Formats: sequence, structure tokens, C-alpha cells
Amino acid sequence: MVAKIKTKYLWLGLFLLVAQPSFAEDVALAPLLAELKQAAAQTTTLSSPFVQEKYLDIFAEKLLSQGQFSYQQPDFLRWELLTPVASGFVLRGEQGERWNQLSGEVESFSVSTDPIMGMIAQQLLAWAKVDLDWLQSRYRMELQTVKPLVLHLYPLDAGEATFIEYLQIQFAPDRSHVVVVKMIEPGGDSTTIRFTKVEINADLPTTTFQVPE
Repeated sequence: MVAKIKTKYLWLGLFLLVAQPSFAEDVALAPLLAELKQAAAQTTTLSSPFVQEKYLDIFAEKLLSQGQFSYQQPDFLRWELLTPVASGFVLRGEQGERWNQLSGEVESFSVSTDPIMGMIAQQLLAWAKVDLDWLQSRYRMELQTVKPLVLHLYPLDAGEATFIEYLQIQFAPDRSHVVVVKMIEPGGDSTTIRFTKVEINADLPTTTFQVPE
């Protein structure tokens, strides 16, 4: 009987040792997420150039492109690639337009009827707003470092997990916005987006959320 009791408490002790790091991580992450929410609540506009680096395992060199990103509360977006081929989209609530320099076409879309554009818009809005409620509904978050604040996000959806192993998100020192988003794919390919010279709460031109002429 004594041996059984000792064995029971031994397994309980092992369980607590295994569970403790996860619990400690949740405790450490919670106040940081609260800080991110508080900082994001003060943001009405964001504007930033970005550099996108795509690494494909079959190529020795990274594929580089540059662009411009703009956001206005609550749901206005502009995502524009400037090089190597000009293309992009603007979103005003549920409706938007996308364009491509090569084809010369401009196409209207609705996020409610276009699932691909809807998902892209949701992701970009989530990072611009730092919408942690939406992100936590789709990803399991792990704290990597505090300075700088870096999170790893693992998809909860099995379908999404087939093409995204995890997302690595780095925040600015004041935690007011995202500065690096890195997507790691199961096969080893990756895409990294770096936001530079970020302007917060600046007045945006009236043409920001319109298709370029």
C-alpha cells in the first residue's frame, strides 16, 4: 500500500514538472499580450514601406520585393508591391479592388464572397490592429523572447497547418506595432516581411485607399 502511494505521488510530481513550464509560459505571456492590446488601442493609422524576402529551397538566392503598407482604423487597408512588378489591393470595409501592372486590369472584390482575399485581408488587419482575440482563435501562441518581443504562432486549423508550420512575429521595442513577420512552411521554404520607417497616427492622403491611376 505504501509503495502504491509513493508511486502515485511520484507520477504526480513528474506531471507537475512537465506541466510547470507551460503554465509559467502562459503566466509570462498574459501581461505581454495585455501590453500589446493597450498599445494597439492607441493606433488609428499605420504606414510603412516593407521588404519581402522569399526563400525557396530549390533556389540558392532569395527572391526580393518591395512595397508599401497602409492601415486606417477600423478596416481600411492598402497592400502594394512596387517591385519587381507593381500590384496590390485596397480594402474599405467589406469591399475592395486589386490591380496588376502586367495585365493592366483592375478587379473589384468582396471579402465575403472571395475566400482568398478575405483571408489575406483578415490576416493583414489582424497584424495592423494587433487583434489578439482573432489570432488566439486561430493559433497557439508561444513566447520566444521578451526583448525583442517575439512570438511563435502555430495554426490550430489542420488545413492551414499543411502549408504553414508556424509564424514568427517580432514587435517594435515600444510594442506598438509589428516589425517582422516570418512564415515558415513545412517543406523549409519561408517568407519574411520587414516593416521599416513605420509612421503611427500620421494623416494619410485621401488617395491612400484608392486604386493608383
